Order: sequence, then structure tokens, then C-alpha cells
Amino acid sequence: MVRLFFGFIGRRGFGLVDASADFFREISGLYYLTRSTLYCTFIEPLKGKPNKWGPVWTQMEEVGVKSSTIVFLVSFLIGVILAFQSAHQLNRLGALEFVGALVGVAILRELGPLMTALVMAGRVGAAFTAEMGTMKVSDEVLALETMALDPVKFLITPRFLALLIMLPCLTIMADLMGIFGGFLIGVTTLGIDPVVYVNNSLDAMEIKDVVTGLIKSGVFAVIIVMVGSYMAFIIEGGAEKVGQNTRTSVVVSMILVIVADLVFTSLFFFVF
Repeated sequence: MVRLFFGFIGRRGFGLVDASADFFREISGLYYLTRSTLYCTFIEPLKGKPNKWGPVWTQMEEVGVKSSTIVFLVSFLIGVILAFQSAHQLNRLGALEFVGALVGVAILRELGPLMTALVMAGRVGAAFTAEMGTMKVSDEVLALETMALDPVKFLITPRFLALLIMLPCLTIMADLMGIFGGFLIGVTTLGIDPVVYVNNSLDAMEIKDVVTGLIKSGVFAVIIVMVGSYMAFIIEGGAEKVGQNTRTSVVVSMILVIVADLVFTSLFFFVF
């Protein structure tokens, strides 16, 4: 019995060690890929190797313009839901007219950037992993290396720049749609005077709310692109592995986005 017990502990211990080693290996690989991408994107153009903006514009259309409808819809519905939920509690306190203030601040600081990033992680992050993963298993990435083309510069940099530009833009528009959704419900359903609703919203919202949301969206863009790209570049196998890594990239991106949101929300709470 004692031998079985210590054998079990030993196996579990080695399992934990292996899991820890795998975790730090993945973190290390993600770090080096991120560093290489930042170098290719921002440092190499200063050394006479400019970025090609044709692929960037194409990716901006793919990740930005074609994602706008779903982002707008989600943000509008979030604003509507938030107005309904906050009205229930504020009405009990006799402060129904402050629904606009609550909706505006919550959308700008938190829900606008976060929901936009989660939608983009599901739509764009999965697409990045599937596209580049298919290129990896079909040896197209190897062909780029054979032709002395840097896969990071050729594949990741255009996607990185595109999402880094478009995600803050989508966040701003999502904020506006969420605030409009709350305004529409506040005025038409809750019976709040439009002038009072707008004045209370403007009094509560500040420039720093917009700035913090945009900073978050920039960080979220880096997470989505790098996780999706990394999960594509480590694929070994066939089409089945592409599907597995695509699913994993979406889950990991969403978790890291939420963790980053927690970190920056805590940081901004003490700084601002």
C-alpha cells in the first residue's frame, strides 16, 4: 500500500513537472514570437525595410470592415441590457435618471473594449490560426523560408498592424453603439427625459474613460494576433491539428484578454 501511495505521488509529481515545463515552454515561444513581430513591424522599417501596406489594407478590410456588423450588434444589445438591468436597481433608489451615467461609464471603461475584443478573438483569432495553420501544414511557410522570406514579416506583420489599427476604431464605434442602445431604451421605455439622460451621461463620462478603453483595446489586439499566430506556427500534423489549434487559440485568447482586462482595470483604478 505504501509503495502504491508513493508511486502515485511520484507519477503525479512528474506530471506536474511536465505540465509546468510545457507551460513555460509555450510562454517562452509566445514571447519570442511577439518580440520578433514587434521588431519586424517597428524596428526594421527604421533600417530601410519598410512594411508593405497593400497586405495591411487587405487585412484591415477583413478584420475591421467585415467585423463591424457583428460588433455593432453585440454592443447595441449590451447597451440595451445594461440599461434595463441598471434601471431596476436605480429606480428603487429614486435615481432612475442616472441610468445614462452608469451605461456610459460602464461601456467606455469596460464593456465596450472587452466585448469587442472577445468578438474579435472568436472571429479574427480563429481565422488567423486557420489560415496560417493551413499554410504551415501544406509547407507554404517552409516555401517562404526557402525563398529567404521571413514568415513573420510576410504573414504576421500585416495582420498585426491591421488589428492594432482597427480594434481601437471598432472599440470607439462599439462604445457609441452601446451608449446609443442605452439612450434608446432610457428614452423610449424607461421614460427618462432625453435632455436629462444626455446631461447626466456627459457629466459622468470623462476623457480618461475613453483613453483607458483605447489602451486596453491596443493590448487586446496584440494578444489576439500573437496567440492566433503562435498556435498556427506550432502546428505539426494534418487538418485535424489545424482544427484543434484553432479551437485552442480562441479559448486562450479569450482567457488572456480577460486576464489583461483585470490587470489594466486594477492598474487604472490606482493610477487614475
